[in-house]
Amino acid sequence: MENEGVGPEWHDVAAREQLDPDFALGVEIQGQNVGLYLLDDQVHALEDICPHAFALLSQGFQENGQIECPLHGARFEIGTGKCLNEIGQHDIRCLPVKVENGRVSIRIPIKVETA
Repeated sequence: MENEGVGPEWHDVAAREQLDPDFALGVEIQGQNVGLYLLDDQVHALEDICPHAFALLSQGFQENGQIECPLHGARFEIGTGKCLNEIGQHDIRCLPVKVENGRVSIRIPIKVETA
């Protein structure tokens, strides 16, 4: 059986000045796609793959604290990852974020084998 947690290490992914409140920034860390969002001057990181159609959410439409999938309109809250309509199927994961010295770092999910 597998459980997911977050790894202990922080990954430097972007300069804070690269983030725009109107547009997400998609990054890839160790094969995992992550969307970075600037909402109310706070940086948020979410899984970047839509559970419905495997599109990159960071390429979607961002408004009113929500991101909308560019393919079929699944919507998620940026601050919580909460799925806001049925087509999205389920919530997406928020990842830990820190900003230090103008750099954004995140911790990414890892799979842990359990008995």
